[in-house]
Amino acid sequence: MSTLVQINVLPHQAEDDDYIAEVAFKKARLRADDVREWDIRKRSIDARKSPVKISLQIEFWKKGEERPSIPPFVPQDVSNAPEIAIIGAGPAGLYAALRAVEGGLKPIIFERGKDVRARRRDLAAINKDHIVNPDSNYCFGEGGAGTYSDGKLYTRSKKRGNVLKALEWFVHFGAVEDILVDAHPHIGTNKLPKIITAMREAIIAHGGEVRFDTKLTDLKVVDNQIAAIQVNDTDWLDFDNVILATGHSARDIFYLLHKRNIKIEAKPFAIGVRIEHQQELIDDIQYHSDGDNPYLPPASYSLVQQVDGMGVYSFCMCPGGIIAPCATSQEEVVTNGWSPSKRDNPYANSGIVVSVTPEDLPNYKKDDPFVCLDFQKSVERACWEAAGKTQAAPAQRMRDFVDGRVSKNFPKTSYQPGIVSVDLNKVLPDILSKRLKKAFRAYGRKMKGYLTNDAVIHAPESRTSSPVSIPREWETLEHVEVKGLYPCGEGAGYAGGIISAAIDGINCVDKIIEKKQA
Repeated sequence: MSTLVQINVLPHQAEDDDYIAEVAFKKARLRADDVREWDIRKRSIDARKSPVKISLQIEFWKKGEERPSIPPFVPQDVSNAPEIAIIGAGPAGLYAALRAVEGGLKPIIFERGKDVRARRRDLAAINKDHIVNPDSNYCFGEGGAGTYSDGKLYTRSKKRGNVLKALEWFVHFGAVEDILVDAHPHIGTNKLPKIITAMREAIIAHGGEVRFDTKLTDLKVVDNQIAAIQVNDTDWLDFDNVILATGHSARDIFYLLHKRNIKIEAKPFAIGVRIEHQQELIDDIQYHSDGDNPYLPPASYSLVQQVDGMGVYSFCMCPGGIIAPCATSQEEVVTNGWSPSKRDNPYANSGIVVSVTPEDLPNYKKDDPFVCLDFQKSVERACWEAAGKTQAAPAQRMRDFVDGRVSKNFPKTSYQPGIVSVDLNKVLPDILSKRLKKAFRAYGRKMKGYLTNDAVIHAPESRTSSPVSIPREWETLEHVEVKGLYPCGEGAGYAGGIISAAIDGINCVDKIIEKKQA
């Protein structure tokens, strides 16, 4: 059995293996002659006070102890195996397919969008020409919403499944091993396409299928059992197990389920704005004026505040990042953020969102599954109209927003489609704007310098999670009314990021395997 110790070192010492070994051996009360191997198991930054420290968890294997070595991915040839349908090639869908290949099932992925590289042309069209392809954008296409919005791999969902396995699969397909160690692992939008491509190639090489430009358009249920799916309004295909991993923005799927009397429900979600500061400022605040330390990475932050009975919190914080246009139809504006692997852009951005429940909303109707979705859509359309009916985002300097002034000009922004000066107090519903203003004042007290007119608010940040849930049985993970239909990942309301979605995909396939073996 290995030995674990925790040590703290200064940033410049964190790359010095000899120094780390000296401190760790002393802490563990071990001699070098007693140890077969050692490694860093976890790494995090402790910036609670000056000087900033790097916290390291060191694992030792003594002589005579074997370090576990389990292959992360063990595929089978599933060319002639029983077939399952997977709707969506985001992290939930891809990981479901990989687990199927491991478990002796043939996955057939149906993805409405394009492959991960072909998507880039449509992303360029949004940024440069303000043209939104409703089936190929930042949300839809191979890899899902996470591929071109950062690749953050941090999750709090430790009880939902094997986080380490999900991370090891990323490493197996090309990610750096640092993601197994860092407390907040991150791949970067520039690195993810190659990894996603490798996953797809492995699925196909072992007998699975991936079909692009193939959209789910109907479902057939017979005696409360899924029987077939229709794609592209033409072909009907028989399946008795369908994993629905369509992501948080596939609104047409919610409408389809409702039309077919398959139960869906409104669920709490969060909506607000995306704020952009200079990264240098965030570094100085978080690192106690040691922001130019070359041994420290660009700083992140996490903020939360209760305001008038609702939580207001930071979401998807992107150090050294860029704000991107993430609309999925032409007559809406949506913002999100991402960072390259080096996080070396001069900006820091984060969603600042208000947590709302269906009952909080002015359009609330009991048993209306679309109450949150309708509110989300109304905010996105209002922002589109306010900024001139393009993909430009309505914007306001932070202090101007808090004080109720229209901004006369702006610093440079990373948002490529451009920004338009508006009074966001008049564009956003009061339920959001009033709480955001109070939260920004509170954040300014928590992080001295955060509340500044050099920061720019871009609206809206609205796709934090699905505003609709697709209910499923706790034990089988099947829909509560339809056997063989597995609501999965963020779009169904069971995940909140890449890793939790990936784990949910694995879990759904595990349940199918259990059912077939019973």
